[in-house]
Amino acid sequence: MNQAPARGESGTRPVEPRAPFGRRRVGFTPNYPGPSLQNSPRPELSVIVPLRNEAANVLPLVQQVLKALGELPRPMELILVDDASTDNTWDQLLEAQRQDRRVRPLRHLRHSGQSAALWTGFETCRGDVIATLDGDLQNDPADLPRLIAELATCDLVCGVRGRRMDSLLRRISSAVARGARKIVLGTNFRDIGCNLRAFKRPVLQTLLPFNGLHRFMPVLVQDAGGAVREMTVSHHPRAAGRSKYGVWNRMGRGILDLSMIAWYRKRQLPIVPVVEHAAPDATQT
Repeated sequence: MNQAPARGESGTRPVEPRAPFGRRRVGFTPNYPGPSLQNSPRPELSVIVPLRNEAANVLPLVQQVLKALGELPRPMELILVDDASTDNTWDQLLEAQRQDRRVRPLRHLRHSGQSAALWTGFETCRGDVIATLDGDLQNDPADLPRLIAELATCDLVCGVRGRRMDSLLRRISSAVARGARKIVLGTNFRDIGCNLRAFKRPVLQTLLPFNGLHRFMPVLVQDAGGAVREMTVSHHPRAAGRSKYGVWNRMGRGILDLSMIAWYRKRQLPIVPVVEHAAPDATQT
């Protein structure tokens, strides 16, 4: 079992949350060997990947992401968030950074979940365009350029797994969940469970730091007035590691999250048109 870096360890420094992220409660100490990020060029694209016990997938994932995005004419950073893995995922992240300095490894000091790992990435990313995907290699990084290009017409692009490599039971449970969302929320997004997404930085202002936010991003962004698109993407069977989710351990959380979002949508402040009266021109007084 590899250990989390101790606070104050050489090569580490704390990162203070930026507004509007001061509400989060998950502590972390990212590791930044080498020159300060303040002295490095600001990337235009940030790719965020949450990981939990995915040691065997780390280096192949990094290679595929950098290959897929290497031709884009914009500087990028690849933020890999280790959610307190108990295998050698962290060691693999450090090796990935040694191979390519665009890789930024971050590590939670305690296990906090996928939503918290994504939120850590949202707090620390620097790009004007942000993309996310899972760390199990079931999402295909080769789809990222298409999603990013689609941002010319919208604010958030969500992947839809065209041919899901999941069990029949999981596919049925997803269909039931889609029906429940349609009834309760009045939305009909096809696959909000797919974490392969690309969006513009202002989308971060529409999000809430709660456990389950990654499943309701399209709903929150659409409610805030953002334009959301869906795009069919590839889905591969898991080659290594084990899934962190099953049908039964998601059902209770799904019901709770759906109820919370329904309550929030009912109570949130509406978008109100506002005008401002300009002060008289000083030359006219």
